[in-house]
Amino acid sequence: MTSTVEHAETAPPGRTGGVRLRSSRRGATMASVVFRELRDEIVSMRRTPGEAIVEKAIAEGYGVSRTPVREAILKLADDGLVEVFPQSGTYVSRIPLNRLSEAIEIRKALEVGTVRHAATRATAADIKALQANLDRQRLMREAGDQEGFHQSDEAFHALLAEISGYPGFWTIIQQVKIQVDRCRRLTLPEPGRLVRVIAEHAAVVDAIAEHDAERAVRSIGAHLDGLRAAVDAVSAAHRQYFTMVPE
Repeated sequence: MTSTVEHAETAPPGRTGGVRLRSSRRGATMASVVFRELRDEIVSMRRTPGEAIVEKAIAEGYGVSRTPVREAILKLADDGLVEVFPQSGTYVSRIPLNRLSEAIEIRKALEVGTVRHAATRATAADIKALQANLDRQRLMREAGDQEGFHQSDEAFHALLAEISGYPGFWTIIQQVKIQVDRCRRLTLPEPGRLVRVIAEHAAVVDAIAEHDAERAVRSIGAHLDGLRAAVDAVSAAHRQYFTMVPE
């Protein structure tokens, strides 16, 4: 694929961590770059709910006009990640507490199907890949690398979908769980949380390795029920980051 970017140089230190681009065709490209990076900062909670999004500062950080930044912000607003108040400003949206339960239930329904199929289809190589991922999760936990752990966790569930023969399940889940992911980042520092998650993942892998579909289903259900409990606890502890939205 031919890139529209002709040259790039590192941008000055700043919140965005973006790049300055020199290209007469950079507008559409930069809108996508700004969108992806702001989205990642919001979902990872590096930008916290209620925090102001300053167009001018972001544009300067990337060395572009405000136009691609505004385009990115409109997409983020469509995804429910920012709120735009005319004449007032743009802010990172608070997490919609009353919509998290539905998102988790949708995810659970899809992942139950995923592991059921994975348990019937998994090869020895698939089991080895899952176990290697578990080793990676343990390594990230021992290193205290929460971002690395999160990425390994995501890769674990994506691998389950791939093994099931229905990788599109994970694509849909990723779309549904974006607000839950923001909350999940708050759960990772809790004492013992990562150890529990790894144990729950290991139970899923053990069931799939034995081609026991029903046990795999129970194990993934218990894992996602654990996520629900963690979300409930962290939302009570960080009320300032949450809101109730009209149904």
